[in-house]
Amino acid sequence: MSGQVLSYQVHAAWVSFLRGHAALTRDLNSQLVADHGLTMNDYEVLLRLSRAPDRQMKRIELAQSVVLTPSGITRLLDGLEAEGWVEKASCPGDARITYAVLTDAGREKLRQAAETHLADIDRLFSGRYSTEELGTLAELFGRLDGAEHGDCSPG
Repeated sequence: MSGQVLSYQVHAAWVSFLRGHAALTRDLNSQLVADHGLTMNDYEVLLRLSRAPDRQMKRIELAQSVVLTPSGITRLLDGLEAEGWVEKASCPGDARITYAVLTDAGREKLRQAAETHLADIDRLFSGRYSTEELGTLAELFGRLDGAEHGDCSPG
């Protein structure tokens, strides 16, 4: 260990980020579950499928995009399939590849959930900041993963 000590500013920023993220995630997830029976991961999967060509993605690519393990995405998709919101499809050229496909019912579920979820994001997050502050936050947090992020509404 190098013996490095974090400055007060670094520590305060880090702790505030972690606590804010945890509180926001907990509140948004609780509201989605209460209102629609969806977790944030469920919502994210439905959202990504809604934006994918033909509303389908390879299951392994879907797992990577939502940062879940292969077994984690299988469990999540099993639940969405049981509800009729997602279905499996095979790849005609390679039997080892399976796709997750958003059903019409899944698209409607996402549309319904998006209405309240986007309002909750506004109430719990964006409503607390000015437009300028939101731009700054997007730029600052964007440095953490370098990925581009779109909006949270269905495609």
